[in-house]
Amino acid sequence: MSTEQTRGYAPAGKDSGVVKSKGTARLPILDGEALPLGARKPEWLKVRSPGGSNYLRLKKLMRGQRLHSVCEEAGCPNIGECWEAGTATFLILGDVCTRACKYCAIAHGMPTELDWDEPRRVAESVEALELEHVVITSVNRDELADGGAAIFAETIRLCREKRPAMTIEVLIPDFKGDEAALRLVVDARPDILNHNLETVERLHPWARPGGRYWRSISYLGAAKVMDPTMLTKSGVILGMGETGEEIRQALEDLRKASVDIITLGQYLRPTIHHAPVARWVTPAEFAEWKRIGEEEIGFRHVESGPLVRSSYHAEKQARTVTAGGVGEITNILEADVPAPAEVIGPAKALVQIEGMKRAAG
Repeated sequence: MSTEQTRGYAPAGKDSGVVKSKGTARLPILDGEALPLGARKPEWLKVRSPGGSNYLRLKKLMRGQRLHSVCEEAGCPNIGECWEAGTATFLILGDVCTRACKYCAIAHGMPTELDWDEPRRVAESVEALELEHVVITSVNRDELADGGAAIFAETIRLCREKRPAMTIEVLIPDFKGDEAALRLVVDARPDILNHNLETVERLHPWARPGGRYWRSISYLGAAKVMDPTMLTKSGVILGMGETGEEIRQALEDLRKASVDIITLGQYLRPTIHHAPVARWVTPAEFAEWKRIGEEEIGFRHVESGPLVRSSYHAEKQARTVTAGGVGEITNILEADVPAPAEVIGPAKALVQIEGMKRAAG
């Protein structure tokens, strides 16, 4: 057995933290059957390898400015298309995440630095690329009092200074439900505030042990109260074992928080240490979820397709979708409820974060 299989998935070469194992090899699916490891992907999931001139230019700029992109860190299948078009999603707060979600390729561990010069470098890169729209996301930084919200706000501010006409989308973590942290970001006035729900309620504690289902939904509802004119957005990945009824319920729950935009895409397994794929969702089913989301549930826009990710076609959404008002859910829920990964119990099935364990109560 290889060292990697013994200790679990822990990518090398990370420069902003101490990387830890993300889980055991061949992680089983929660319920039901899974596709075999290495199962052939259907034609609709095949993309060309990146390598065009704009792609290489952007990659060089990222390395030169010591910046990270979620496009690279999370292995996005659209990296070639988006980078060739001169758009990218900047990953701030380093490249090591304090959470160990079972679907995510980003390294898990304990960050060792907070780079306050990072917002300046992002803004200068945005200016150099002459971007019309930028997406800014981050790893989770649960060891920080504000989860990194102040860095988000400063990055937005400096990007606005460099490119006043540019639209800005932020894809934020849940900041453990902290209302003050959320207000810091909202007050910086991004055009779109995105926070991904990721999966349905039943699978949430298993797939996303550092998060809470209703915390994520209500965080978006609370953002609408702070600024009803701001577009809000969320995303769900399909193919991890959810049912059609559960997908619809998750979408209806998000609409109760007046979420304007939803993205739906196919889950792709990064390594054997991540959750397996339960099924390939067909383009026809994605098209039907777009119809249901817009016509029956009432989202202002649904971006739905096998290769769709959070920032896919984000520029068009920022310029064509108008924000709705405040929804039914207005207060942050589960902010004081420890997530499963934070609970000390007899069944040590979930990855714990060293130095951050705390008892429930």
